[in-house]
Amino acid sequence: MPETSHIHDVLILGSGAAGLSLALRLRDDLSVAVVSKRELSEGSTVYAQGGISAVLDAGDSIESHVQDTLKAGAGLCDRNAVRFVVERGPDNIRWLLDQGVEFTRDAEYTSAGGYHLTREGGHTHRRIVHAADATGRAVATTLESQVRARANIALFEQHIAVDLITSRHLRDTRAHRCLGAYILNRGSDQVETFRARFVVLATGGANKVYLYTSNPDVSTGDGIAMAWRAGCRVANMEFMQFHPTCLYHPQARSFLITEALRGEGARLLLPDGERFMPRFDARAELAPRDIVARAIDHEMKRLGTDCVYLDISHRPAEFIIEHFPTVHGRCLELGIDITRSPIPVVPAAHYTCGGIMVDRHARTDLAGLYASGETAYTGLHGANRMASNSLLECLVYSESVAADIERLMDAYTQPPEAPGWDESRVTEPDEEVVVTHNWEELRRFMWDYVGIVRTNKRLRRAKRRADLLAHEVIEYYSNFRVGNDLLELRNLLEVADLIIQSALRRRESRGLHYTLDHLAKDASQRSPTILIPDGYQPRQRE
Repeated sequence: MPETSHIHDVLILGSGAAGLSLALRLRDDLSVAVVSKRELSEGSTVYAQGGISAVLDAGDSIESHVQDTLKAGAGLCDRNAVRFVVERGPDNIRWLLDQGVEFTRDAEYTSAGGYHLTREGGHTHRRIVHAADATGRAVATTLESQVRARANIALFEQHIAVDLITSRHLRDTRAHRCLGAYILNRGSDQVETFRARFVVLATGGANKVYLYTSNPDVSTGDGIAMAWRAGCRVANMEFMQFHPTCLYHPQARSFLITEALRGEGARLLLPDGERFMPRFDARAELAPRDIVARAIDHEMKRLGTDCVYLDISHRPAEFIIEHFPTVHGRCLELGIDITRSPIPVVPAAHYTCGGIMVDRHARTDLAGLYASGETAYTGLHGANRMASNSLLECLVYSESVAADIERLMDAYTQPPEAPGWDESRVTEPDEEVVVTHNWEELRRFMWDYVGIVRTNKRLRRAKRRADLLAHEVIEYYSNFRVGNDLLELRNLLEVADLIIQSALRRRESRGLHYTLDHLAKDASQRSPTILIPDGYQPRQRE
């Protein structure tokens, strides 16, 4: 079958809030391609229940939101990045309203424009605007409908990126620019060439590297791995956030129980009904996620129990059903009536706080390449993401990318022809069990050795296993035709190694990185962990 080539002004890899909001903010006369691994709406955004943090109430302030974020980030947030994002919060909520997102209203909240605001861990005010308990779905479906209506946006669903195309593919050692990407069409099983003046990585996080996660199957760190291979620096990969409350049930292992329940008074209980969070933090259930997740992990190990319980049954049933219809409905399907009974919960890998290093404009180290959303390290989250800051970050930096592309449009010509994907020396895979086995082993040892609580010994053991699996996968990748599972495993192994390397370098406990060998914070390590790839070239000022 002949190789297919595409050319656009802007190529966006990823179809979550970061990717779709950018596509809508670009000029109508630009040719835009949005590439999605599955259906357009199948990403982490649609599963985000809680909401979006922004200063909308007259009794709240930008300074309060900034300080809450800095405190949750345990001393590693970039103050300028935090202020940049928080100050743009209200305008971005208004932009979503203009797109048609319908947030939950409450006539009593006159000081917030009539929108109901909830409170989550780490926040000192009610500032979470939401659409019941399915905010991500409301945002995703609204943006999707808008994108599908735009004539200048071409959608490529069921396509997965293989690697970025850079000047190195043209053997141009003087230039240092991204030219596009090789992308596998999952329908035809053919690798196609996509060239673009600008490429944006909006591929989400890497939490499928862990055995238990709240994330969908697409969260395999593709953008981070591809950018690293292309010569971009990454930062703070040791800070993987574990959401404290994922439903513990054999039929719903990745169903998230929104933090907003705790914001409305839900209590964490031991199997005997004892409330335990006040023993760990004065903020109890509203402490930041790292503290709550470690407390649950500690109690589960101390008691040898499979889960703890989250109880909101003391609130009126009408209130629970009105504010948490998604959680109530899903639990009811599984035989749990949350208006009467507590919910069994466990921590699960939830959010990648590190990622590809970017500047204020979301530019990476590679000219023409941007990164936005969970795949990027902006400095906003530091050592721990505060609840509901993630969708806000997606919106703010996508706005910034659109403005920067507008500014640089005339300076970036269409990229030259790139060599097509070469499959002349590969054959059909003969033992796919290798991929399946290595995938399962990777996720298991990452959970056991690089999870909520770590030690140097566990990390070194994980590094040896990751190196061995990487060698096997590279050999497999070199000899056989690529497929979706192989590409995702290759990327997860790359990301796993970055997480382990970063964790080994941080010899202290801070935020989400908690090690029994170094229990205290170390003021000398109050800076991001930056990994530099082989052949790294600093980007020239534009």
